[in-house]
Amino acid sequence: MPETEQVIRRLAEIPNVQVCAGASLARCTRFGIGGPADVYAESAHVGAFLEALRVARGSGLDYVVIGSGTNLVVSDEGFRGIVLRFTADRILRAGDCVTAEAGADLQALVDFANAQGLKGLETLAGVPGSVGAAIYGNAGAYGHSISERVDRATFYDGERVRTFGNEACQFHYRESIFKRHKEWIIFSAELVLEPGDPQELRRTSAEIQKVRNEKFPPTMKCAGSIFKNLLYEGLPPEAARAVPPRVIREGKVPAAWFLEQAGAKGMRKGYIRVADYHANLIYNAGAGAARDLCELIAELKARVRDRFGLELEEEVQYVGFPEQVARLS
Repeated sequence: MPETEQVIRRLAEIPNVQVCAGASLARCTRFGIGGPADVYAESAHVGAFLEALRVARGSGLDYVVIGSGTNLVVSDEGFRGIVLRFTADRILRAGDCVTAEAGADLQALVDFANAQGLKGLETLAGVPGSVGAAIYGNAGAYGHSISERVDRATFYDGERVRTFGNEACQFHYRESIFKRHKEWIIFSAELVLEPGDPQELRRTSAEIQKVRNEKFPPTMKCAGSIFKNLLYEGLPPEAARAVPPRVIREGKVPAAWFLEQAGAKGMRKGYIRVADYHANLIYNAGAGAARDLCELIAELKARVRDRFGLELEEEVQYVGFPEQVARLS
């Protein structure tokens, strides 16, 4: 396509931008699923990335910005257009404050803080994904969320680079203002931590990671939990009455409980399977297809909806699907 070739040439002329045609998006996702992008470009420099974004916006082609791909479901057909990724991953300390760029691996941030004797992120050990994605989805584990430590986040709102303090980020359980403005692009975050004992912090993280790795083996092609847990107080009355008190943890009900009651464990479609031991874990057991993954997610949601009258919400995001296909889930 002439338009695609022209865009590739223009992107290649931007210093500090790497660009290629027909790049596999499966390699950019933890599911290992997805077709190619017509154009893929990435940069670790804010200025270069913004120039690449300007080219994409002016090209007339569809474009999307992705992170590390932990929670991405990419269409089997790939993405007809331009895929952009910001890859800067520096992590710096200034006193009890740590600045992390959006492309940094969340585990790298946890390891850095632990080694520096900075407390507050150790319970996020083993949570997959990048710092940008963690801010976007307010990642958390073991009763703590990254929002507790975010002092401010720097992002691009489509017109200019801005910085929001914690309150303006509007963090809630697995939510932030960035999730409601998907066109905004997070570049970095500053986190305020507390002094701690490095050995104790490492030990806490190692114990948590051991448990997590038993549940979600690092080699498993999955996105961790597929569905968000649910706030007990927000459940429909009938669903709330069905939940045993022992299941409620810190005001939340695991989505896995509802899924298990609906018979989710062991379900499969093609190479896409629900784990026998965890009803909220879907994985690619081989040459899985995105279509099968979407249909299995849709079936799980339908079962829970029919039995409990509530709508499960995915943690995954969709790329390359026609709107009607994405809504299957």
